Amino acid sequence: MEGKRILVIGFGNPGRGDDGLGPALAERLGALHLPGVTVESDYQLSVEHASLAAEHEIVVFADAALDAAEPFYFRSVTAARSQPSFTSHGISPAEVLYLAGACFGVHPAAYLLGIRAHDTEAFREGLTLGAEQDLVQALEHVRRFIDSGAQGERSPAFPHAPAGCGCRNGCPTLPR
Repeated sequence: MEGKRILVIGFGNPGRGDDGLGPALAERLGALHLPGVTVESDYQLSVEHASLAAEHEIVVFADAALDAAEPFYFRSVTAARSQPSFTSHGISPAEVLYLAGACFGVHPAAYLLGIRAHDTEAFREGLTLGAEQDLVQALEHVRRFIDSGAQGERSPAFPHAPAGCGCRNGCPTLPR
């Protein structure tokens, strides 16, 4: 991708089964060494991620999703200030974006890639077979999104549909 810097942050706990989907996606995407793409992995999002986000035009947050009816969803995220809390750990993607704007004056386009989790209750490393299959589809979607030049990155949310590239309703990876 020419010119656009993309940050992909995979977050979750690999020691809780499918909750490790975000870090698993980050590991696989990072192994591809795509130009212009920075890949990070962490247990949870924190205020420090706002600094990283501010260095990129596009941010993709990847996490396990218990609410994903399909193998994954890919939705736009907008900055939002949270209610004050006693900790700076475990903030949301919207809060990371808010802090990138408030602290650094930068407002990257952002998306949440929610990969369907099948079992997050187990205290074990490794993904279930179903999560592994969903991860393969989600990784392919992210690669197409990056390869497409991430066109339309400020378009409305576009939920996943298993056919085709995986999206509808204005997905930038679908031919128009």
